[in-house]
Amino acid sequence: MLNKCYCATCIGVEAVVVTVEIDLSSTGIGIHLVGLPDSAVRESLLRVVTALTSYGFRIPGRRLVVNLAPADIRKEGSAYDLAIALGILAVSQQIEIPSCGDFIIMGELALDGRLRPVNGILPVALQAREEGFRGCIFPAESAKEAAEVEELDVYAVSTLAEAIEVLTRPEECSHLKVRPMPSAVEPCLSRNDFKQVRGQAVAKRGLEIAASGSHNLILVGSPGSGKSMMASCLPSILPPMTRDEAIETGKVYSVAGRGSGFSGLMRERPFRAPHHSASLVSLVGGGPQAGPGEISLAHHGVLYLDEMAQYPRSILDALRQPLEDGCVTISRAKYKVMYPASFMLVASMNPCPCGYYGDDSGRCTCPRGAVESYLSRISGPMMDRIDLQIFVRSLSPAELLGRTDASGATAAGESSAVIAARVARARAIQARRFAGTGIFTNAAMSARQLEQFCPLSPECRTTLEKILDRMGLSARAYTRILKVARTIADLAGATDIQPAHLLEAAGFRFLDRKRMID
Repeated sequence: MLNKCYCATCIGVEAVVVTVEIDLSSTGIGIHLVGLPDSAVRESLLRVVTALTSYGFRIPGRRLVVNLAPADIRKEGSAYDLAIALGILAVSQQIEIPSCGDFIIMGELALDGRLRPVNGILPVALQAREEGFRGCIFPAESAKEAAEVEELDVYAVSTLAEAIEVLTRPEECSHLKVRPMPSAVEPCLSRNDFKQVRGQAVAKRGLEIAASGSHNLILVGSPGSGKSMMASCLPSILPPMTRDEAIETGKVYSVAGRGSGFSGLMRERPFRAPHHSASLVSLVGGGPQAGPGEISLAHHGVLYLDEMAQYPRSILDALRQPLEDGCVTISRAKYKVMYPASFMLVASMNPCPCGYYGDDSGRCTCPRGAVESYLSRISGPMMDRIDLQIFVRSLSPAELLGRTDASGATAAGESSAVIAARVARARAIQARRFAGTGIFTNAAMSARQLEQFCPLSPECRTTLEKILDRMGLSARAYTRILKVARTIADLAGATDIQPAHLLEAAGFRFLDRKRMID
């Protein structure tokens, strides 16, 4: 006698349906699990047997063969427990489950029959909808990740008994269905606001441009000049993710086991700030489970590297390929996994070992060789990929204390809400421009899209030729100037790029290594 249930596993952020085949033989005894399971899957038999007996079910005294197909894909984790348990009950005819093949069933069983959360729920639910399954049965703590997957019934169950109830009497289990929550992004009360930043008009303008087009940016300046403060304000001007962006990012968080904190799709853009002691695997991804790293967790958001020069050069250079391709491929002897990694890199660093090179106070004590050595920790190809390079000067006493008007009141700068409105308008223009192309911002444009969306007038070509000749920039820097100029034009509401937009975009590259030291 043979019974089939359906589960799933994730390879990267893509789900693969796994058929749980259970055969009850009339000869022999014992339970055999096949299908390339790892240790956690093999141990599931003990959990399943104990959970079933705790509910009063019996284990057949004949040979049970459990096959997880396809057999050439390694099965990892504990998510197969629930499907195996229900399959044993069905094949032994202890319960009748006519609709078992209509659902994707996942969950880890505790010994008393309760269900524990599992990873990868969102990509599994999306795959279930694509393959025409009626619904999914997930642990209650995990099911809310899939609340916004349309045209699919998602049931949140807490025990084995509730899972049986869904399969035997689905019409009476509407109370177990997961329903989407309001998707509005609530403001974060602890988030810093740009109105708290004194002075630094150039840096704030650069951050606005970076947020509008998802451009990479670095802030270089002396200690206490406000680099980290301004970087921490960046999330307050970023627009919420679109549905497509939220699905892509949510799949990464779901696979990483961090999606249970969201009711439905995550809308707020991620802001990841790893410490400079982070390992290559934690930043890029990999390890025994081939999990996503910080660059993938920052997908469609921000990866902030504070004190960038303190990171090992090998780790920084590992970011070069993801910055270009928007994804990272992790290749090992036994697996090859690709994760999305389209993030905005924001970094900050001091200009020299003592931190005061170029500061108006004249406190720098570093010889020229020490400054060159310090800056060389970031390779030229890596710096070439940073669109906006901004020197942040220390505030004067007047700027620090705040200018006052005739009444003695302190003049406040623009709030994040005002800047965010301009960023949102620029992003809306890009959304219309790139509709149906699979990209969302100017920074992600390909060479062909640059020709299509960044046409240059003869006057612009003359201006750009002078810029390239004077600054001696690479071909990559040329394309990045075009992308930044396109974003500046969007902020200005201009249809075409103007010479002034090119000049401003090129002006943000004045902190290349040669000019800094000279």
